[in-house]
Amino acid sequence: MQPFRHHVIVCTQQKADNVQNCAAAGAGAVLGAFYAETGKQGLADEVIIGTSGCLGACEHGPVVVVYPEAVWYGKVTPADVPEIVRSHLGQGQPVERLRITDMAALRGEIIDHRKKFYAMMQARDTAGVVPEELYELTRGFQASRAALTAIELDVFTAVGQGAEAPRVAAKLGADPRATEMLLNALVALRLLEKRGSAFTNSPAAARFLVEGSPDNARAALLHTAYLWPRWSTLTESVRKGTAGHPRGADDQWTRTFIAAMDRSSKESAALVVRSVPGNGARRMLDLGGGSAAFSIAFAKANPDLRSDLLDLPNVVPLAQEYIRKAGLEDRVCAQGGDMLTDRLGQDYDLVLLSSICHMFTPEQNRGLLRRIFEALAPHGRVVIREFILEADKTAPRQAALFSLNMLVATDAGASYSETEYEQWLREVGFSEVKRVRLPGPVGLMIGTRA
Repeated sequence: MQPFRHHVIVCTQQKADNVQNCAAAGAGAVLGAFYAETGKQGLADEVIIGTSGCLGACEHGPVVVVYPEAVWYGKVTPADVPEIVRSHLGQGQPVERLRITDMAALRGEIIDHRKKFYAMMQARDTAGVVPEELYELTRGFQASRAALTAIELDVFTAVGQGAEAPRVAAKLGADPRATEMLLNALVALRLLEKRGSAFTNSPAAARFLVEGSPDNARAALLHTAYLWPRWSTLTESVRKGTAGHPRGADDQWTRTFIAAMDRSSKESAALVVRSVPGNGARRMLDLGGGSAAFSIAFAKANPDLRSDLLDLPNVVPLAQEYIRKAGLEDRVCAQGGDMLTDRLGQDYDLVLLSSICHMFTPEQNRGLLRRIFEALAPHGRVVIREFILEADKTAPRQAALFSLNMLVATDAGASYSETEYEQWLREVGFSEVKRVRLPGPVGLMIGTRA
């Protein structure tokens, strides 16, 4: 018995520019259509959908293969998918008009493609050609900068339901020629679509980057744009060992930073709450709580819990805005202060440090954890939510890169390893220390006071 009735494989191989491939022919949209359509037709639990690297039939792209019948479809478009799902996946009848029927010819094409590919790779290696992956790694900033500029200018809101370049430029107060160049690049990056001379937002851009959309993330993503000048000083920072040109946090920077932290915190708050059972906790201290996303999540999960949030004075009004929106003014209190020097209070059942330790030196973290230990009630816990590196500090990838972010943004901050966190926690008196691995680069270190 097969675990699923059908297995659908969509080739999504991306190749170099001007080389025929399924991704360039629209395989991504075809893949999305299969996910949507199997759900719509009630077959999501009967069909497994996956992707593959190059199948060697690039001239037929996008290529879709359906097992167990081993039916090969060529030049599939999103508009074809409902018929394939209804007829083939639902009724067992392949769609003949899309089917590649000459298997001998197809086999010959694939074998020929493979031979040409191996010959090309050998020739490139013999000639000492730099691998395309290395070129892409070093040029990656170009796509990033185009997207960030579009976000800073609010291009996607200006495009709206559709507009030509001169109209978009007029809305932005920008140069028409330069605006059209940017819009064309955004089409290449699949953030915009173009028909004739008119530009429209891609589904992702319309959902996440347009003013008025319920899921608009522009304010949060602007924080990444503000990191750009800092990262341009990385070479200088590596030479000096500290931030090259630290910039002050003005009101706009602070607001976008808190918006970014709120968005990332909300994505993981429910998971963190499930990973840290309340166990009757009544008092929580949220250090550097920012938008209060975690205080709000813990308070909603535990009606007996009250949380005190401590952050910088200029952050407190922003935190209070989020608390008011959540309707929790009576149970979450935000106050300004300095967690490294101000009194933290006492008899807390839970202290949360989310995305804080990476800003400080090891000595500062030891001191802070010692003060947290003293602020906890017996059997109280500290929960550190952080980018936690493995022992050799080369993984997870995002945590290793984030350490460089701290190099260019702080005097001596960094990402730290599980070994370091455990050592600090035990040094200051925590008797039980454990790591909780969460999906993604961020995890938890939990210390319990005896």
